[in-house]
Amino acid sequence: MASWSVWSGRCGVGFYATACLMVPSLGHAEQEPANSRKVLHAEAHSPRPVPVRTVPAHSESMTVSAARRAFHFAAAQHEADSSTRLTPELLVKRGVVNLRDLEKVAPNLSIQSVNGTGTMNFYLRGMGMRDFTQNNVPSVMPYLDDVAFPIATFMSGMMFDLAGVEVTPGPVGFTHGLADTGGEVNLHTADPTRTWHGGASEDIASYARSRTNFFVSGPLAHNLFFRLAGQMNEGGAWQYSPSHGRYQGAANEGALRAKLQWLPDEKTDIMVTGHWMDDESETTLVRPVANFQPNEPYPILPYKQANWSMAPDFAKLIGRPANLVPSEHNMMWGATLRMSRDLGFARLTSISSYNSGRIAEYTDQDGTTWHAGDSYRNINGDLFSQEVQLKSRGGDAPLQWVVGMYYNRTNMNQSWFYDQSDTNKYLTGTSYLQKQQTFSQYAHVSYRLPGRVTLFAGINHESDDRHIQNVATSYYYPDGTTSVARFAPQGALGNQVTFETGAQWQALSNLMFYFKISKGFKPGGFTANTTQVQDQLAPFKPETDLGYEVGFKSDIIPNRFRLNGALFYYDYHDQQYLSVVALPVGILAHYVNIPKSYTYGVEFNAELHPLDHVYIMQNFGYMRGEYQVFQALNKTATTAQHAATGIWSGIYSDYAGADAGMPKLTLNGSADYRLPVWGKYEWETGVDWMYRSQQQLAPRSYGAYCLPPYFQLGAHTTFRPANDRWSVTVYASNLLNRQYFESGAITTTTYFWIPGPPRFVGGRFGINF
Repeated sequence: MASWSVWSGRCGVGFYATACLMVPSLGHAEQEPANSRKVLHAEAHSPRPVPVRTVPAHSESMTVSAARRAFHFAAAQHEADSSTRLTPELLVKRGVVNLRDLEKVAPNLSIQSVNGTGTMNFYLRGMGMRDFTQNNVPSVMPYLDDVAFPIATFMSGMMFDLAGVEVTPGPVGFTHGLADTGGEVNLHTADPTRTWHGGASEDIASYARSRTNFFVSGPLAHNLFFRLAGQMNEGGAWQYSPSHGRYQGAANEGALRAKLQWLPDEKTDIMVTGHWMDDESETTLVRPVANFQPNEPYPILPYKQANWSMAPDFAKLIGRPANLVPSEHNMMWGATLRMSRDLGFARLTSISSYNSGRIAEYTDQDGTTWHAGDSYRNINGDLFSQEVQLKSRGGDAPLQWVVGMYYNRTNMNQSWFYDQSDTNKYLTGTSYLQKQQTFSQYAHVSYRLPGRVTLFAGINHESDDRHIQNVATSYYYPDGTTSVARFAPQGALGNQVTFETGAQWQALSNLMFYFKISKGFKPGGFTANTTQVQDQLAPFKPETDLGYEVGFKSDIIPNRFRLNGALFYYDYHDQQYLSVVALPVGILAHYVNIPKSYTYGVEFNAELHPLDHVYIMQNFGYMRGEYQVFQALNKTATTAQHAATGIWSGIYSDYAGADAGMPKLTLNGSADYRLPVWGKYEWETGVDWMYRSQQQLAPRSYGAYCLPPYFQLGAHTTFRPANDRWSVTVYASNLLNRQYFESGAITTTTYFWIPGPPRFVGGRFGINF
């Protein structure tokens, strides 16, 4: 078993990625007291300097020779949460190479593309927001190395050289960062190492897809360390356009990340991180499934075929070539300064971060050669954040606490252009400037009582202030004339106190129960699509939810059978929802607040090591949700009334008791067989699977307004030496070549689905030192 511990602990790319999970982090952290929150941080992230500096210089070699643990995150088994924690090895093995892929490895999680682009919307336990303009706070906040990204698109391309990922459901913001209603997705990147390590991997697959990764890390001086990592993704175009005679959807993306760590003394740690990403990838073409112009039926194409159009007038308007294909033209960069100081009784940490992005996306939202849903958007934005935190030293002390403040500021210039000339006979463009700042203060405390009972409580106060201004919509007519409508600025202020309280009971050394109540908060915002009247800019209200969760964590048979579970219920108020409203000019898209709704469900995570060479993982998620108070516009009745009276006046339907959407059942798991070969090598083979049930895209919807259920199966086999100097892998995703759809939405004349990729068969070779 020693060879397995070398493979699991040593830094390297090989088969398992350009991520590096350092041995001192795992080996040392899992020996700390089980109730230490500091231990969880050290174990779940890449190695932090505090544990590294406190272990002897020879500890790394000692840990490498230690016995292999069947399951990771032993310390987290004593934490009162239902977070899904993922190692970099698992991410690579399951083909998790972008944010959307995370739904393959976490229960009740949906991450869906906006119109086939790299922009994603997050939904966790049924809570989420369909924000195609990306100018509002996501219901599930993405983080990169403890920095919040309210503009989620700015995190694109960052899933490489990882140390781990955490998916945390429910109200958050009591121990770090910003408050939110749905939860968090946290990416932790690998830190510099104390000794020299490096590696590279090349992944070649079907449709000429190529993924290249590398990293190099080591000391520059006795107290100065660095890490440089990068990736490049190319090819993979599997959709064919008959009208253009070419394949569509090829990736063309590159990214770099550099870290410099300075330890001026035994108590101080300073880390500077910089990253850059450029994305010129083609987007996935949509598949039209409902046509609102029945006199012109849509062409029916095979699954892997799709079309698009680019009118010369539209290309001239947006300043792009007439042969432009649906694609991204994005560049993001940023820098983070993290400083911490051991004060003896606590650790003081400061995290300062600046991120900037320039995004340009062209999509064809009707999936035909018509000019009925072509869209081009530009986002120029920047994010600045500052967090200051004071945290108790952890260890075995019964009292643990953390207090902190988080400030976030965003500036965004955005413009949208639409070609609907086949329906409206003109082109449109809407532009605006949005500014926002958030100030959050939080505190959390836990105390361990006799009888192995721990009580905990947290509080967060958050104030969010945002303004939208310089809003203008231009209409470009075929005769060359232009008209411009300008609108007054709007503001929205959110101010809320949220809380968390609960208890956990360590009934046995390998069995823990917990219960908690928590309240979440998400600021309001603006509808910022094609603005036609001032009323469209009226801000929607903040949303809140009150969550109840009871769960358990158990290692029923240590290193053989682990089972964790949670039961949850969320009472939702003023849920933010993309709907439509009737205004004097017609029926227009607008975010509304659903006064009252609820979601409940259950989750289980099982890990089994029944035989010496067999490893099985299974996630199970089931949830239901209903709208309790919700009056929504009836478009059919409202349109009929307008035809009879000539007046646009809303007629509303009662959706009380309607299903709140989202897949009710999510399953994902894997089974692996690992066998030592000739005493110097290891062979591993396995399969993985994912199932998602039907998803309603609108209340009481059916047919084209529901995404069909789907099942995915993958497989892999890997051969590597015990010292992990190299590895060779053959794999397949969507092994059964199923046809399925990942998300759906609506444009002026079309309801469309986003198809998922077909079967990919590939090979990966990696070397490391």
